[in-house]
Amino acid sequence: MADIIHPFYASHRAAMEAAMRHRLDLAAAMLRERAQLSDLDGIRQEVMAEFDVVLTQLPYVGGAENRMSDFFMRLMGFMAISRVLRRHGVPPPVIGDIERDTYKAQLLAVPEAERLAAGQQFMSSANRTLLREQAANSATASHREAFPGDFVYDVVDPGPGDTFEFGINYQACGFCKFAACHGDKEILPNICGLDVVAYATRGIRLERTQTLAGGAEHCDFRFSRLAPDPAS
Repeated sequence: MADIIHPFYASHRAAMEAAMRHRLDLAAAMLRERAQLSDLDGIRQEVMAEFDVVLTQLPYVGGAENRMSDFFMRLMGFMAISRVLRRHGVPPPVIGDIERDTYKAQLLAVPEAERLAAGQQFMSSANRTLLREQAANSATASHREAFPGDFVYDVVDPGPGDTFEFGINYQACGFCKFAACHGDKEILPNICGLDVVAYATRGIRLERTQTLAGGAEHCDFRFSRLAPDPAS
């Protein structure tokens, strides 16, 4: 039986593939200069073929009703890039640097006003309420049974002396589960490395001292607003 893409992801496939092609365009010079790869057309074809494989492996975690579905759709393509570059002998740290810089360039292609508005929405009290609701649901036995590949997390409020506005502790990580299932543990840190860049481009400072991928009991995400750039 052929591997099947879940209908939810199939409905977003065109947009995800377009994002992948854009990333590969942005990464071309880095692949040539940092990874010492010359056959970029061949690499591009390999990555898109591997992305087809990744799409069949993506865990369904509730679709549009679950905020983590968007994380999978936006970031899992980097697993495809990492797999292909690893096969070509590119060291994981170099792969991570290329992916981080590529992702930053892709995010900065979005107009600043749009990015900052998304950051303000993320930091809003309304979003915090949603986060608490989804966090509570993520830990229920019924949700874990229905979506075993999902994240499990809780929202953290600042205590005396803390400088962050709110935090999230991820007790279980969907990317870690995916990597363990499909032999991607070596390249998993590359996904973790994308988080700081993603939030910074939206005007948010992410501080994190530990990750599940690094062997900790949980990932400690702490969020606060970045001061406006006086040069902008």
